[in-house]
Amino acid sequence: MAHQTLKGRVREDFIARYSSVLSKNSGNKMEVAATVRQILEGILNQPRSVLKEQDRETIINELVDEFAGFGPIEKLMMDHEVTEIMINGTHNVYVEKGGKKLMTEIRFDSDQQLMYVIQKILAPTRRRVDETQPYTDVCLPDGSRVNIIIPPLALDGPTITIRKFLKVIQRAEDLIALDTLDKRMADFLVACIKAKVNMIFAGATGSGKTTTVGVLSSYIDNDERTIVIEDTAELHLAQDHVVRLETKPPNIEGKGEISIRDLFKNSLRMRPQRIILGEIRSAEALDMLQAMCSGHSGALSVIHANSPQEVMHRIETMILMSGIPISLEAIHRQISASLNLIIQQDQLADGGRKITRVTQINGLKNGWANLEDIFYYEINEVVEHGKVSGRFRATGVQPSFYSLFAKRGITLAREIFNKD
Repeated sequence: MAHQTLKGRVREDFIARYSSVLSKNSGNKMEVAATVRQILEGILNQPRSVLKEQDRETIINELVDEFAGFGPIEKLMMDHEVTEIMINGTHNVYVEKGGKKLMTEIRFDSDQQLMYVIQKILAPTRRRVDETQPYTDVCLPDGSRVNIIIPPLALDGPTITIRKFLKVIQRAEDLIALDTLDKRMADFLVACIKAKVNMIFAGATGSGKTTTVGVLSSYIDNDERTIVIEDTAELHLAQDHVVRLETKPPNIEGKGEISIRDLFKNSLRMRPQRIILGEIRSAEALDMLQAMCSGHSGALSVIHANSPQEVMHRIETMILMSGIPISLEAIHRQISASLNLIIQQDQLADGGRKITRVTQINGLKNGWANLEDIFYYEINEVVEHGKVSGRFRATGVQPSFYSLFAKRGITLAREIFNKD
């Protein structure tokens, strides 16, 4: 009996007869292993010599991973060096290691096996994928982010992208050790968090901005009431007084959608001391700026943009496309009156993630928000194998909101802003 045929029979039998084991979110591996072994013995019902013990154990181990874990990618999920897993159908599984994307030898037996892994990922959530809703985003219990898209939209079979949550990155010191920023920048950004400076974190997909937000948000005082609003719950704050809100996609009839903007408006009536916005995408940009102007300080938010200047353009576009009658000049007045800091993060050619610009908004200049870099990353050269050589530098510009630190009882030496 062929290995894959036998494995398929055990899988079908297991799903049909032991759904109670599969319904457990955590999946008890010892219980699953014992059950799979029992089914295997029953299916064989022949002398043990028909199947080598090694093959028997291989099938059991593969199915245990499938039913109690994530099937063929279970080992990748456990590998701390893997930061991202990209499954493009059954036979193309890529990983990101050290910032580089690599093809693996991992294969799925069939689309059905891959869809089973997808259903296992979705089981603890209220999200779904089917013909009426063929894509979705979810967050695993460990904080890893998952995007799923299936046929007919994905032409080469079910496609899963997993951005793994790295538990090793929890404090500013961890970001310094990874050379994401230097100590001066870390001290400044932590002081900004404590002083309730309004900040936007910008960068492309995979640049590490959400990780940086998660690390810096850990410095929010434990007794502050913090409202976290996201499309897909990704941020897991360690503080006690945290309220997490997640958007709701429309139902099968296309009704019942609850957007970021809906949640943001509601959050202002929840007595927040902090608001963390997972990602700004549309008219909530103006709502956020107005909230900042009306006393909701210490807001943190994320935006997809490749430079601080592009952040301005994206905010302009989002507000104008919302249909709200407002001029560009008024938009820039709102920005300069409410937003203090833009933290730009990029993934460089060698895969390293750096905070490349820390830029303040210092009033208006000729009617436009005046952007001034405080710190930046200077690339000196790209050496062999694409390795980037550079250093973090201070421009000599001091933050216009420096007085906030003293008012909040935070000590931060002016010398860290001295020009290199």
